[in-house]
Amino acid sequence: MRQFGYSIFQKISFLGFLIILLLSACGENSFYDHNIDVADPWESDNIIDFEVPVHDTINPFNFYINIRNTTDYKYSNVYLFIRTDFPNGQYAIDTAEIFLADVQGNWLGKGLGKYKDTQILFRKRGRFPFTGVYHISFQQAMRENALLGIKSVGIRIEKTK
Repeated sequence: MRQFGYSIFQKISFLGFLIILLLSACGENSFYDHNIDVADPWESDNIIDFEVPVHDTINPFNFYINIRNTTDYKYSNVYLFIRTDFPNGQYAIDTAEIFLADVQGNWLGKGLGKYKDTQILFRKRGRFPFTGVYHISFQQAMRENALLGIKSVGIRIEKTK
């Protein structure tokens, strides 16, 4: 009777294949892609901060906002204050409304089950004016101080062609 066990070589080969597959899925245009888990509930004074080191002031970039929510989230949108602190000490503040569900209540994000991931293009073909470290922070700007159902917030920056 033959056993259907896998040799150590087969296990290592399969693991190597998975690693290559995951690395290729990351995208060659990705400059920065990071998500931070949010305490549930997300309190309005809980500011999520990203440090983005920048060396390229020539090429344009697309800026995306990532939101992961659960189906327990009771609103169809979320408002965010976005603050960008530049390396030269200046800053800019934006407000963004991100739609998480349509008017019928259907979730717009991808995912199966309770968790939905939404990614929206926030700024197209933007450029960094200075080299150095940028601090990009997100603060929830809803009328309710504590939001239940927002699990993570993130930013993805892609180099455009």
